[in-house]
Amino acid sequence: MTDHQTSPAVTVTLESGPTGAGSIDDFELFYARRALDRFRTRLGRQGLLDLLAADIEEGNAFLRECARTSDGHFKAGTTVLATRGLSSAAFLAWMDKAFAGDERALLAAHPEHYVMGTDDIGARVVENIGPHVSSFYMGGWGTDALAWAADADELLPEAEYPRKMSSNLFLEDGTVVGRALIQFGDTADGFTANLTVYFPTSCPQDVLDHHLRHYAVEFRNWIVAAADDARA
Repeated sequence: MTDHQTSPAVTVTLESGPTGAGSIDDFELFYARRALDRFRTRLGRQGLLDLLAADIEEGNAFLRECARTSDGHFKAGTTVLATRGLSSAAFLAWMDKAFAGDERALLAAHPEHYVMGTDDIGARVVENIGPHVSSFYMGGWGTDALAWAADADELLPEAEYPRKMSSNLFLEDGTVVGRALIQFGDTADGFTANLTVYFPTSCPQDVLDHHLRHYAVEFRNWIVAAADDARA
């Protein structure tokens, strides 16, 4: 087993010692996830919200201003994931169950997930939008597409992607700061997830780029968790 870590001046190679598969990066990821889960659990939902209150206020102000200066116009980006060994129906059933009350499973999918769950307003999410921590809600989520989704350029054929979910992303005051269009199409051995996010046109491009990477991390981990549950 070898593992190379380099810097401009130094190369470190793992030659022997730890048993089992994995690189030093794999070991670090395991310990980072374990530490993060401990802090989330110790702080709890309200503790995290209190800790991040100033960040959320700043992040929401940023998104609110982007929405104001964009005058209802959005730009889109899409992440596409291919899954083998699990159907889209099984995955979406797992997601429904998680959003109904398994916040820990939802949070575990990404280091920058802080709060997730459903309250009186809708499905609440506290996470990073680019470098900004934001608290927003998802509305119109489910099988009934919102009006904007029916005309979206990113809408894929119903025959190939029959499972679709669309949502506005909005702040507590009702300001719409984004949109999501999630589409799933089954394949011979799994499914394809077509994950589109929309942000106000005045948002910096790196905010959109970061969220496409965010999608890749969280949905990959949710899919793996759903598959693990299906095998249990």
